[in-house]
Amino acid sequence: MKKLINFILLFVSISILVNGQRKVVHLPDLPGYVTLKCDLHLHTVFSDGNVWPTIRVDEALRDGLDAIAITDHLDYFTHTDYIKTDHNAGWKVTELYAKERNIILVQGTEIGRDMPPGHVNALFIHDATSLVKDSVWDAFEAAIQQGAFLMWNHPGWKHQQPDGIPRLYDIHLKMIEKGWLHGIEFLNFIDYYPLVLEMCKEHNLAVMGSSDMHGLISETYKIPEYTNRPMTLVFAKERSHDALREALFAGRTLVWFHEMIAGRVEYAKPFFYGCISVSKIYYENDKKKFFEVTNHSDIPFSLINGKRTPKSVVLEANSVTRIAVSKDVVFPITYEVSNVLIGENEYLKIELE
Repeated sequence: MKKLINFILLFVSISILVNGQRKVVHLPDLPGYVTLKCDLHLHTVFSDGNVWPTIRVDEALRDGLDAIAITDHLDYFTHTDYIKTDHNAGWKVTELYAKERNIILVQGTEIGRDMPPGHVNALFIHDATSLVKDSVWDAFEAAIQQGAFLMWNHPGWKHQQPDGIPRLYDIHLKMIEKGWLHGIEFLNFIDYYPLVLEMCKEHNLAVMGSSDMHGLISETYKIPEYTNRPMTLVFAKERSHDALREALFAGRTLVWFHEMIAGRVEYAKPFFYGCISVSKIYYENDKKKFFEVTNHSDIPFSLINGKRTPKSVVLEANSVTRIAVSKDVVFPITYEVSNVLIGENEYLKIELE
C-alpha cells in the first residue's frame, strides 16, 4: 500500500512538472538583443472575458511566450452579478502566479471609447482605477503620469470603422505630437491592417500584434488552420520586465501570426537572415550548380520574383531546401519574401549569398 501511495505521489509530481513546461519556439535573436514573444492584449472574467486570469499564464507557457498583459476593460463588464468590479484584479490574481512560472506579466488596462480615438491599451501602469475618467484625454494623461505605453487597438475594427480602413484622427495626431501614442496594432485577433505599417514608419511607432482574446486561445487558434497565436516579437536587451518596456518604447518590434511577419525593415531584414543559413555550392554539372538553404525557425518563408533562378521557392520551417540555378548565375541572387511585410504593399527584399 505504501509503495502504491508513493507511486501515486510521484506520478502527480511528474504531472505537475510536465504541465508547467514551456513550449520551445524556434526564432532567432537579433544582434545585441533577445527576442521576447509577447501577447499584450488579453481579457479575463474581470471585464468581458470568459477565463480566470491565471489561465492566461498557463496558455502563455503552452505557447512558448515570454510576456503577456492582461488588459481588462475599464468601462465594460459582463459578469457583475457574480464578480465584484475591480480594475486591478487581473494583476492581483496573476502577479505571483506568473513570477513562479517565469512569465513576464505587464499590468495594463483597455481604455475604450467610440472612434475617435477608439480603444487604447495602457501598458506598464500600476493602478488602473485611477484611469477611470469622464474625459478620454484625462484618462490618457493619467496613464502617461504612470509611465504608460499607449497602444491604439484594432484601428480598422469594422464595429467602429465600418469601411475597415485605419485613419489617424486629430486626437491621434495630437497624442503623437505630445509623445502619448507609442504603438498601433497592425494585427488584432485574425484581422490585419497593412496601412498601419505606413503609419508606424511615418511616426516612429511600434508595430503591434495581439490576440485580444476573450475565450480560450486553444479553442480559437487551432492547428492546422492556424500555426500559432498572434504575437508581438520584441527585441529587448535582456529577458526582463524593464527591458521589455524599454524595447517597446524604442519601437523594436515585429508581428508574427500564422506564417506572416510584419514590421519595419530595420528589424525584419536581420530577423530573416537570423532564421536562415546558406551553404556553399555542393555540386555542379554542365548546366547547373546546387546549394542548400537551411531554415532554422518555426516560420516558413515564401521567396518570389527570382531572376534567372527558380521564380519561387518555399523555405519550409525547420528544414533544408535544395536550390538549383544556372551555372552562369552570379551570386548574390535576389528574391522578395511574400510573407514578410514591411509596408502597405511592400515585401522584404533579400539576397542569398
